[in-house]
Amino acid sequence: MTAPPITRVEDSDIVRRSLTEPEAFATLFDRYSGMIYRYVSRRVGPEHAEDLVGETFMVAFSRRRHYDLNYPDARPWLFGIATKLLSRHHRSEAARYRALQRSPVEEHVEFPADAVAAGVTAQAARKALAEALAALSKRDRDALLLYAWSGLTYEEVARALDIPLGTVRSRLNRARRKLRAELGGADPMREEA
Repeated sequence: MTAPPITRVEDSDIVRRSLTEPEAFATLFDRYSGMIYRYVSRRVGPEHAEDLVGETFMVAFSRRRHYDLNYPDARPWLFGIATKLLSRHHRSEAARYRALQRSPVEEHVEFPADAVAAGVTAQAARKALAEALAALSKRDRDALLLYAWSGLTYEEVARALDIPLGTVRSRLNRARRKLRAELGGADPMREEA
């Protein structure tokens, strides 16, 4: 006799339940805090990420009555809150990109000649990418990084940023075009998408 398959409870059901049982909201934290931490950490560094993740979930908890229960997946909503909170830390993010331009790349490579070649290549690519990201407008950078680093779809990015789908498409197109120009024709999204 086989056990019935375990069905995953939709995020919208968790939000609904949390309205009468606040502790249920912790399930969303357990599901998505790591994902949001990685996204935020890449944007402003680990020194600010933990606080921003905590703040993201505090804001989400306080606004859970306003969550649109027609959406079963809360990721775009949570990433939208995180992105809005990141706007306060915009200067930290820009400083992080400048620091990445100057920082050495640490990578384990077996042979010394390979280590030198990999380090030079990675350092050049990181510096160029950091410069290109820093040169993007905040809006274009938000859309690009939500798509590339968080794995959200175009529709989810639109929901996270509360903008039309066409605007997401144009922002991503513009960001890709600018990054491609800055990176000498390389498509920065080919690997990420």
